[in-house]
Amino acid sequence: MIGVSTYLESKASWGVWELPAALLPVGYPRLVQGAGGIAAMLPPDDPSYADEVVARLDGVVIAGGPDVEPARYGAEREERTGPAARERDAWELALIEAALTSGTPLLGICRGMQLLNVALGGTLVQHMEGHAEAVGVFGTHEVKPVPGTLYESIAPAASAVPAYHHQAVDRLGRGLVVSAYAADGTPEAVELPSADWVLGVQWHPEMGDDLRVMAALVGAARG
Repeated sequence: MIGVSTYLESKASWGVWELPAALLPVGYPRLVQGAGGIAAMLPPDDPSYADEVVARLDGVVIAGGPDVEPARYGAEREERTGPAARERDAWELALIEAALTSGTPLLGICRGMQLLNVALGGTLVQHMEGHAEAVGVFGTHEVKPVPGTLYESIAPAASAVPAYHHQAVDRLGRGLVVSAYAADGTPEAVELPSADWVLGVQWHPEMGDDLRVMAALVGAARG
């Protein structure tokens, strides 16, 4: 059972309805299912419930989404940083802390990788170019694994990945190491060697057909 955090939108449309919604692009549950897991959506909730929620799961995925509020890492908001998603920030930081404390396998995707870094005291670059094709259009670029890392054991060779982000890891959080880079030197994966299984990837595996990262999470969750 793999829990996946969700968006929280003030207005979403489907059929005849236009209502507030907790939602998740279908690529996430399909990726979990394709890797042999069962997907459970984790909409934002009271952070005090995070320990109890994670205790019922075998693995946790922090999904992509809006920019992390800069105040979370001691920075002023820059002009091109998006609006704050405070409920998501608080809930997902609590999920990360609960997973780290309990030893539950944890995967951060895009925003999820950035939030993992922030949770461990790291900082972010608030704007960069070249890692999205256009507004609302995923780009593709190559990432190269760092030898000897967890990520390198999952994907031993350089591979092309779907990406859409304008922020990135700056100062690494406590204990984290970079385990993959883009050609321009941007950290594309980070991991926590002191933990059983903690990995963040800057790209969006749910937008492609490479199951290796999610399959590794599901395998760790089964273990």
